[in-house]
Amino acid sequence: MADYRKTEDAIARLSPEQYRVTQQGGTEAPGSGEYLGNKAPGIYVDIVSGEPLFASTDKYESGCGWPSFTKPIEPANVNEVADRSHGMVRTEVRSTHGDSHLGHVFDDGPRDRGGLRYCINAAALRFVARADMEAAGYGAYLDQVEDAR
Repeated sequence: MADYRKTEDAIARLSPEQYRVTQQGGTEAPGSGEYLGNKAPGIYVDIVSGEPLFASTDKYESGCGWPSFTKPIEPANVNEVADRSHGMVRTEVRSTHGDSHLGHVFDDGPRDRGGLRYCINAAALRFVARADMEAAGYGAYLDQVEDAR
């Protein structure tokens, strides 16, 4: 198994926005995320630890302003935590190994795909294209990513 963890080096490589989002629980401005319109096949991994989080196959356009997914690629890598900030009760999602703040999960996703919407900050993610997955150590997840069209 790969060694997915939070290291001082990984934290030092974060941009100020990536740090604010992942380490301080921030939220990027809606519509500003690098991967919002990304339709390429591949997987999204934690920017800090590299642990696999979501597949392009499960990404959809929700209209909320952040990348949205119907489910994690590896459920054990996504922790759900009660979030009572900002006068609301929401479910925060954090990476298990990197302990990065990723975003929130809501129950207003596509009903035919489980009904969940993982609303994720692009600043918490790194995209690994399908063509690069094997070389980058993510070959085990190729069967969960659709073929390039």
